[in-house]
Amino acid sequence: MSLRITLEFTEKDLERFRSMARQAMENTEEQPRDVIIESARKLLREVDETVGSDYIRDRLGQLQVLIDMLEDEGWGMQEVGQRRVLAALAYFNNPEDLIPDHLPGIGFLDDAIMVELLCRELTPEIDAYRDFVQYRAEEAKRRGMDPDELNRGDFLKAREQALLARMRRRRRHGGGGGRRRSPFSLF
Repeated sequence: MSLRITLEFTEKDLERFRSMARQAMENTEEQPRDVIIESARKLLREVDETVGSDYIRDRLGQLQVLIDMLEDEGWGMQEVGQRRVLAALAYFNNPEDLIPDHLPGIGFLDDAIMVELLCRELTPEIDAYRDFVQYRAEEAKRRGMDPDELNRGDFLKAREQALLARMRRRRRHGGGGGRRRSPFSLF
């Protein structure tokens, strides 16, 4: 049996989380990338070893996707995206959070909530990366090659080709949707 609990955060509550995230972003500039990533990995190991809550484990598990995005050479994340993801991960390098991590059962709850909020903010980056990973796996299998041989450029080229093919199909079928050619059509 599972139980659903809905948390409702007021604007004041959200501002507290935003403030903590902003502070972490400011600290990012002072910390090397490797330190930030290793701190996130350390948190993941600690959660794996000590936390029994599926909710907390699932939320904090999303940190692995952020780490993968930064380290995946084939993805080749742009500098702006890297800064956003590093800023998100930097929060978890901060020993002073709302609920001390050492408290059994609830110590990582604020971290799980923060991951949820940060991942919502990073949804476009995460979705694009997941699309790339799926493309790379499928394309590598189709071609019988190592997925590491495919990169972001291959992905973007395939997306462009798919869009152009869709436009040609729509053009051949009179604009798509089964509609007839417009009486004002010039082509």
